[in-house]
Amino acid sequence: MKEAVDKIWLKSYAPGVPETIDPNDYKSLGSLFSQSAETYRDRPAYENLGMILTFDDVDKMTRNFAAYLLDSGLKKGDRIAIMMPNLLQYPIALFAALRAGLVVVNTNPLYTARELEHQLNDSGAVAIVILENFASTLAEVLDKTSIKTIITTQIGDLAGFPKSMIVNFVVKHIKKMVPAYSLPSHAVKFNDVLKAGKDKPFTDADIGHDDIAFLQYTGGTTGVAKGAALSHKNMVANLLQLEAWVSNELRYEASEIFITALPLYHIFSLTANAFALKIGAKSVLVTNPRDMLGFVKTLANSNFTFMPGVNTLFNGLLNTPGFSDIDFSQLKLVLGGGMAVQESVAKEWKEVTGLPLVEAYGLTETSPAATINPTDSTEFSGNIGLPISSTEACVKDDKGNKQVFDEPGELCIRGPQVMQGYWNRPEDTAEVMDDEGWLHTGDIAIINKDGFIKLVDRLKDMIIVSGFNVYPNEIENVVAAHPKVLELGAIGVPHEKSGEAVKIFVVKKDKSLTEEELMEYCYKEMTRYKCPKYVQFVDDLPKSNVGKVLRKDLRKLETG
Repeated sequence: MKEAVDKIWLKSYAPGVPETIDPNDYKSLGSLFSQSAETYRDRPAYENLGMILTFDDVDKMTRNFAAYLLDSGLKKGDRIAIMMPNLLQYPIALFAALRAGLVVVNTNPLYTARELEHQLNDSGAVAIVILENFASTLAEVLDKTSIKTIITTQIGDLAGFPKSMIVNFVVKHIKKMVPAYSLPSHAVKFNDVLKAGKDKPFTDADIGHDDIAFLQYTGGTTGVAKGAALSHKNMVANLLQLEAWVSNELRYEASEIFITALPLYHIFSLTANAFALKIGAKSVLVTNPRDMLGFVKTLANSNFTFMPGVNTLFNGLLNTPGFSDIDFSQLKLVLGGGMAVQESVAKEWKEVTGLPLVEAYGLTETSPAATINPTDSTEFSGNIGLPISSTEACVKDDKGNKQVFDEPGELCIRGPQVMQGYWNRPEDTAEVMDDEGWLHTGDIAIINKDGFIKLVDRLKDMIIVSGFNVYPNEIENVVAAHPKVLELGAIGVPHEKSGEAVKIFVVKKDKSLTEEELMEYCYKEMTRYKCPKYVQFVDDLPKSNVGKVLRKDLRKLETG
């Protein structure tokens, strides 16, 4: 007789963690925000570039920004893109949009024109808030989109006078980080929006659980970026699940300090940041975490208590001078997700900081948290943890039958944080969500007798570069358009710094094609992390009898 695994994980929960949460505690993210603003009004909410905004500041700014958005003709359900790195302007625009009843389309500021055009058109976005540094990309595709409302901002806009003027001058004229661009005359500046909204009436939109909060774009095995429709219920549920899971470490009465180094357009960072608001924590927004020396200086001056991150971020910090000298006595919890945490990094992290890296697992489609290791863990286990409160997990074989202890199968997740589906893509949605509400993750896993889940392999061919999903078909589609390329295949290969990197195997159409020429082309067409790190030219590619490139056989060709 097969031994059942149903909810076996509950016995391994840390003391005080509930089996379930109730998403009905809040009707929307906007109502959650309003309650936090009222409760923590005088507390600092955000810090960036030396400027601190209190919850009261954020409440007033988002109110004024939202009033302007509605007065400009936007209405409940309209999609608004936000395209900028971690700046104070980001949460202002984001929560203003949510208060106005708009759907936020988080947009990677490093997108190429091709990628941006697809996302804006697929989402049907009619408005965008964009940092001037990336406005030239928008200008390239604007007339091919439905964007009508354009709000631009500069890096220093909310840094306070005179620092804002100095920062903006240096960025634009000294460092020359703002390429020339031309946008329509009706484009308006961020600070002008805040001023104009002060005198306009505003009432928070009537939003319910089923209304969409975010279209969070992710790829798929087809290589086409799809918008995961995350409802207010999905997001509220995940925040409450996080709160239940970490309440032994992080408390609303303790004035916690979060480090937000991962970009806010990434679902992991987005949800962690909203969770900070939920418990009245201050978020220190790190605009450029790749400046590791500057990042370490920020950490040293922050007295931070919580930091979410990905393996590459932790590894980079460990290898940056000065990190080991930081006082970690206030640090309570470090959560690793987005990609697998390497054992060597986890071991060194604990040696340096005194705290373990608590590994978690999630997907864009699960808002994102699905499983987390107990926060009272003392050592790195290599597991992705236990299903969090109100979450079920199982592994199924290729016939859809649930597996038992330690038998591998496709990991499936069910819970209130699972997306509504992919935006306007019912067929794609049906491929990953079954009639019983299970989300099929595409990852192969096992569940042990204590309920802990361990990833074994990937069912999909997805490549994870520094925590970001990269899909081989998209790489192949883009590179195949090069006139000197006959055909190609893409796979992921191990990489010391990014976890994985993209490698392509290329059959030339024109013998004059060089690796340098191909890489230059890729940099123009794709965000840098998607670009191949390695190129291997071959005479032919391994294929199935119907002509499909066999990636498993490409791995056998891999020569490093």
